[in-house]
Amino acid sequence: MSRSGGCTHARRACYSSPVTPSDDRPAANTSHDTLAEARAAIARHTRLVADFPSPGVQFKDLTPVLAESGGFASIITALAHGCPEVDLVGGIDARGFLLGGAVARELGVGVLAVRKKGKLPPPVHTVTYDLEYGSAALEIPTEGLDLTGRRVLLVDDVLATGGTAVAAATLMREAGAHVVRVSVIMELTALAGRATITRGIGSDVEVHALVAD
Repeated sequence: MSRSGGCTHARRACYSSPVTPSDDRPAANTSHDTLAEARAAIARHTRLVADFPSPGVQFKDLTPVLAESGGFASIITALAHGCPEVDLVGGIDARGFLLGGAVARELGVGVLAVRKKGKLPPPVHTVTYDLEYGSAALEIPTEGLDLTGRRVLLVDDVLATGGTAVAAATLMREAGAHVVRVSVIMELTALAGRATITRGIGSDVEVHALVAD
């Protein structure tokens, strides 16, 4: 990938005042209403599945939430709200594709699918990362787009251990981009994903979760 030249794409600020569910700062009424609507939709439509993917685990399936039009709309607005100026949204495979495209449309910027290994034709940028058992890899194209200097918002459905978010951010950085924020619907706080992101990417990257579990 050529790294010459700077970004010529217009940057868009998500909205004017930042809102993060874990913050104690007061929010404007519209900010509060948007977040409240998104949280209500998540609570109302999330499907709870016992003993999946392993015994003793209660899986929270967000599929019904995204299938409900009002809930989906409020979630997209809440994911976008309050982030710094961005040039591009990176949607992480696979639900990040659904969310990232909608968030990008709301912001008036483009979207880049961050794919699992083997889904894109070469040449590609690849970053491999460790899982609890084994490893995985994410990829983006090296040709056809120049990410040099572009400010990126990463979007996914769930923040668990943080390994996938760190890998996606590393991939963007190796391509010349600057990740400024990670937005997710749900954060599994017991898995300390925020700490992983801070260690792997840096404390300057904001983490924005609509709900914490």
